[in-house]
Amino acid sequence: MASFKMKFALAPVLALLLFTACDQRGGDQTPVTDTNGATSDLTFDFFSVDPNPNWNGMQDEVGKVITAKTGVTLNGEFAVSGGQDRVSLMVASRDFPDIVSPKGELSKLVDAGAMLDLTDLIEQHAPNLKKLYGNYMDRLKYSNEDQAIYVLPSYYAVDQKYFDAGGGFGIQHRVLKELGYPEVRTLQDYENVLRAYRDKHPMTDGQPTIPLTLDADNWRIMITVTNPAFLATGAPDDGEYYIHPDTHEAKLHYKRPEEKEYFRWLNHMYNEGLLDQESFVQKSDQYKSKIASGRVLGVIDQDWGYAEAEDALKSAGKGELTYSHFPVTLTEEMKDHSFQDPGFMSGWGIGITTANPDPVRTIQFFDYLASEEGQILMNWGIEGKHYEIKDGKRVIPMDVQDKKTNHASTFQKESGIGLYQNMSGRYGDGVKDSTNNYYTTNFPEQIEAAYTEAERETLAAYGASTWKDLFPSEEEFPVKPWGAAYDMPTPGDSDYNVISQKTQDIIRKRIPEAVLSSPKEFDVIYDGMIDELNQAGAEKMEKQYTEWIQNRVRLWNVD
Repeated sequence: MASFKMKFALAPVLALLLFTACDQRGGDQTPVTDTNGATSDLTFDFFSVDPNPNWNGMQDEVGKVITAKTGVTLNGEFAVSGGQDRVSLMVASRDFPDIVSPKGELSKLVDAGAMLDLTDLIEQHAPNLKKLYGNYMDRLKYSNEDQAIYVLPSYYAVDQKYFDAGGGFGIQHRVLKELGYPEVRTLQDYENVLRAYRDKHPMTDGQPTIPLTLDADNWRIMITVTNPAFLATGAPDDGEYYIHPDTHEAKLHYKRPEEKEYFRWLNHMYNEGLLDQESFVQKSDQYKSKIASGRVLGVIDQDWGYAEAEDALKSAGKGELTYSHFPVTLTEEMKDHSFQDPGFMSGWGIGITTANPDPVRTIQFFDYLASEEGQILMNWGIEGKHYEIKDGKRVIPMDVQDKKTNHASTFQKESGIGLYQNMSGRYGDGVKDSTNNYYTTNFPEQIEAAYTEAERETLAAYGASTWKDLFPSEEEFPVKPWGAAYDMPTPGDSDYNVISQKTQDIIRKRIPEAVLSSPKEFDVIYDGMIDELNQAGAEKMEKQYTEWIQNRVRLWNVD
């Protein structure tokens, strides 16, 4: 393992933030104390590598309450295509935001000396964060050599329990209904359904029906093209790697023979005219536009990738043109590992940079969001406006639920519910608060209430209450001792990242080429890709990654 930059000295111990204050209507506020001992409101510059199309500058209803409670406003900047270039520019210019959510780009900032160690800040000023992370504090450490805490894990919730599925292989509800709700278990089943409906309905509203389309625009190629290859062949999500469950050895998942057969199936779909010919040249907006037109029968994606398009269909009263979620695999013997438990993961999160003028106020801001009050506010909204208390239980009124289901983007932008979840640590679905209510709205009864009528009809036909019911459950798999490989920071002072970029360039060129080739050319192109990867240094890279995975297992004390 490479060495890392030293930790930075922390700000002096300061007065604790007083989080009493205004009611949710914005009444009198108890002011917070900044590092100068004066009371003031603060605005912090915040950058996230993930997009946030509904961000409203904290002028939404929840955002205004957060500012009233903490005195903090975020001046947010959100990347639209991964943020790698933006982070590299920060490092080169030494111009850092006050708060950053760098996801997989953390090591660049750590190596540049841009990140504060949050260890003492948490200990001295963040009781809610200490309570939240509890026994998982060791997992927040950056590495074996550098045990600083540079980010608060925010992408992964504590004690998360999944009650629903948003990925897998999707088919429009109208297709399933017309075909009598056929079995959808294998790739062949999936293909048969799309083919049968396309043959019966070659046109949709005057345009050619599209059996299946993919979004290969930039990093989205991983979500709809390459990640499904391991899920459809019985492996869990570890990003670009397959991690051997016993030895913890890492290799690029494309080297698995089963995955070659998945890409051969995509090649077959293309040559049969069932895969959209524009799949590898269209932009994400074009992909979503096709889905919003209602003429795309099937998608292989996570629902957040096409949520805007589905929202448009729901708003137009066309819920039958939205999608189901099936755990489709190459053969019946294979199991979709979507719900294999990685345990609590800590690689991706939100941190404070050395440019921040008031680290104490910032950690206290994070601490408020992690409090019971903050968690309820972020997930449920404002009592009396977004939810009610009935017989001791939080309940979402039907008119509010209708907005959440059928006008999701507009509702989120106005209400702010769900916009702040990745801005601090958070409790997972299934965790209850001191009132015996769930912290989040993602629990079976509420999930079912949020389904469209078309979804309920399809689920009932397959004997299920939620989409997760169709998938293998977490109890069928062991907990992964390394978490998920894709969220593990990699050192920037090695040749790993250079090799990794070379391999990505090869993969993103050759996979489309293999899929779009004639069947007789497929093997030559695919096997040639594997040779190219090894020539580019893949085997060296895999050896390095294996060492880091094994180090993580030791760091987390679970081996």
